[in-house]
Amino acid sequence: MSKDKNPRRVADNEAMAKVRMLRTSPQKLNLVAQLIRGKKVEKALSDLTFSKKRISDDVKKCLQSAIANAENNHNLDVDELIVAEAYVGKNLVMKRGRPRARGRYGKIMKPFSELTIKVRQIEEQA
Repeated sequence: MSKDKNPRRVADNEAMAKVRMLRTSPQKLNLVAQLIRGKKVEKALSDLTFSKKRISDDVKKCLQSAIANAENNHNLDVDELIVAEAYVGKNLVMKRGRPRARGRYGKIMKPFSELTIKVRQIEEQA
C-alpha cells in the first residue's frame, strides 16, 4: 500500500547539480553558463579556471559537484562526461534604494539567480 517510487529527474547516463542564491543577475550568469555548454568536462573546468568573470568560481564549484555526483552516485566514467545542459533561472531580488534630488527615490535592485548543470556520459568514438 505504499506509494510508487518517484521517477528520476535525469536519465541513467546523466547526473545533475544545482546551486541556488548566487548573488549575480541571471543575464551575467548565463554568459558564463554559455561558455561551458556542450563541452567535455575537463575543457569546461579549464575554461572556468581561467575566466575573468567573478561568478565563474561558483559555476566551477557547481560543475565539480555534478562531476562528483556522476562518479559517486551514478557510477559514470569521468573521462567520458560532457556538459549536456547548463541553464540559469531567476531567484529573489533584494530591493534597495537611495534618495535622489528633488525628493525622488532611486531604486537599486540586487538580483539573485540559480544555476543547474547536467552532465552526460557519452561513449567515445574510436
